[in-house]
Amino acid sequence: MTVDASAPVSSDSGRGCILVIRGGAVGDFIVTLPVLAALRERFPRTRLEVLAYPRVAGLAVRSGLADAAVPIESRPLAGFFARKGVLDPLQSERFARCDVIFSYLFDPDGIFRDNLERVTSAQVIAGPHRPSESTGVPASVQLLAPLERLAIFDADPVPCLHWAGMGGDRGRWIALHPGSGSPAKNWPLDRWAGLVRHCVESTDLDLILIGAEAEAGALECLERLIPAPRRRVLRGESLESVAEQLSRCQGFVGHDSGITHLAAAVGVPCLVLWGPSNASVWRPLTRPGQCLRTLSQAGGLDALPVGEVTSALASLLAGA
Repeated sequence: MTVDASAPVSSDSGRGCILVIRGGAVGDFIVTLPVLAALRERFPRTRLEVLAYPRVAGLAVRSGLADAAVPIESRPLAGFFARKGVLDPLQSERFARCDVIFSYLFDPDGIFRDNLERVTSAQVIAGPHRPSESTGVPASVQLLAPLERLAIFDADPVPCLHWAGMGGDRGRWIALHPGSGSPAKNWPLDRWAGLVRHCVESTDLDLILIGAEAEAGALECLERLIPAPRRRVLRGESLESVAEQLSRCQGFVGHDSGITHLAAAVGVPCLVLWGPSNASVWRPLTRPGQCLRTLSQAGGLDALPVGEVTSALASLLAGA
């Protein structure tokens, strides 16, 4: 759910308003969910809005972590990203009605912040647009640190998503996501094909393939290996739909990607084929009792054999 960025904000008198601004892709938004959850818990009567990309922001509204979402790429906001920009009156009014604004934008010259301060007296608190790789501290923990300015300490750093209709009978579905934001993070496609053949020929598992436009070729290749009654392909579906279908799976296999963070956030057991990124920072955090296992190889994922992945998947499912 999003709202029109050009529409005025209702005063909602007496509740106050906190705005969280977050750019970035799916994984960046998922690891920011604990910020919204902590604010919701600490200020249950306060209106909570997110300014983010619509594809990801809807997750926060659907799960009740935010009351509304505003598209960050909307035209009326453009002036706020220009030095001494011409500022849209309705957007200026929106910011003016906020009591606190958390900004996780990349704003090294302070241009966005300076423009905010032209139109609002809200307390503007800057957070890291990208967690530090050098600290070894999990991403969601780093993103929670700015909340200490509001005396919020020891918030739960585990991203969680749930709404009515999630979960239920998990059947025999296993979800596979063969892509990520970078080819360097990906297990080779021929190995994915080997995993799919193993699942088809040696198990009674049904398979869900997940991907967007960038994974179209990989999805087509893998889809041909799975009998029609045993496959489902989620090609470019909304993240809310993907989240619901993941929540009904017995397990998930993917890379260091936003979809992997989404799978972990809905509670599905996860097997993550881990590439070059810093696992101590980016490995998804999980709920108590939730299974998550990472596989990596000293020589990179190119050296990770299919047999090791099939064994790890069997172990994951046995413990699920």
